Amino acid sequence: MTYFRIHTSDIAYKTKQPVGLFVAVWRLVEKKILTAEEEKEYWKNREYFEKILPVPPYYEQGNPDRAVTWFKDTADGKRVYNEMTFYRDMAKKYGLKLYMSECDEAPGEIIYEDDFQIAVIDPKSDINICTKNKIKNLEW
Repeated sequence: MTYFRIHTSDIAYKTKQPVGLFVAVWRLVEKKILTAEEEKEYWKNREYFEKILPVPPYYEQGNPDRAVTWFKDTADGKRVYNEMTFYRDMAKKYGLKLYMSECDEAPGEIIYEDDFQIAVIDPKSDINICTKNKIKNLEW
């Protein structure tokens, strides 16, 4: 199984891993950077993704294990990525450089899994993670 993750180069204080795309765009909302129309579209998109993409249960406790999610390279995982155009558009518009990291095995200990994604803790240091310097606003 191949796994992939879309992220910025910023390191999250909690996980000590690069900040994922959903959180990166959330930070734009928090900082009141998006226009009113964009913020409205953000909430519409967030509601949609919270309906179709399971939210791992550890988030209810504030992610105490410091888990990081990776998409699965499956039809479901690719579909969700392709539907994330709003997030990629906002990242591009507001100058967030995006990266795609991929690996052929779980990049840590899996503590959660569904049809779309895995969540891992304790990142492995002995696996090959390929990170592309910049991704474009392309569909998979």
